[in-house]
Amino acid sequence: MGLRAVVFDVDGTLAETERDGHRVAFNRAFRRLGLPDRWDEALYGRLLWVAGGRERLRFYFDTFRPELRADADFIGRLHRLKNLEFRRLILRGTIGPRPGVCRLIRELIALGIAVGVATTGSREWVEPLLASLLGRDLSCQLGAVVTGEDVGRKKPDPEAYLVALARLGVNASEALAVEDSQNGLAAAKAAGLPCLVVAGFYSVGHDFSRADLVTDGFGEPGRPARVLFNPHGLPVGGLVTADLLSELCRRATLQGRCSR
Repeated sequence: MGLRAVVFDVDGTLAETERDGHRVAFNRAFRRLGLPDRWDEALYGRLLWVAGGRERLRFYFDTFRPELRADADFIGRLHRLKNLEFRRLILRGTIGPRPGVCRLIRELIALGIAVGVATTGSREWVEPLLASLLGRDLSCQLGAVVTGEDVGRKKPDPEAYLVALARLGVNASEALAVEDSQNGLAAAKAAGLPCLVVAGFYSVGHDFSRADLVTDGFGEPGRPARVLFNPHGLPVGGLVTADLLSELCRRATLQGRCSR
């Protein structure tokens, strides 16, 4: 059947939202509530292992600020403020797409390959972020956008990908995931998907040994992507293209059948 759909993660994959967006928004929310807490880039990298904004706040306060005795109401209020601040950053256009991602999505859609999104982020900021990063014309052509409101379990659980596959009407053997983190890769693999990892700022030290291809970006003319792991021996050539993803899906699916 071949490649019929590509499902993208959002944070760190479509844009460096974690470092330049969410972290900044958390710090602004702390400031608005008069809290002295500030998350620098290194600390936030550690906190990212905890999936979900509310869960991340809970872990942080329980681990680093137990004297505050932050309850669910406090965590919820802080998280709502953070999302508000993140939306403001989006609307100001301060967060841009990773180089090459818009090119790739246009290529996929032009070839009739459906493009979806699987994230456990909040819909209140996911939708405006997609419109800002991709432009409204391109974001309106996405076949499925799965957010945290659509699932009960966060990555590395595969639920977000399983919901996306169902909405796109494709099997895992006909689709491919694009991720940036170890948790995301685990979710994609648990859903039975081949996975391209586009490593980002916070990917250092992650275990990508189960990935089907790892690069440091999508690549653009004059700014080639660097291959970090290529178990299928794919001819990358500095650009992640729709043709490359189709071949990746074919080889990964064939290897999966042969290894059974």
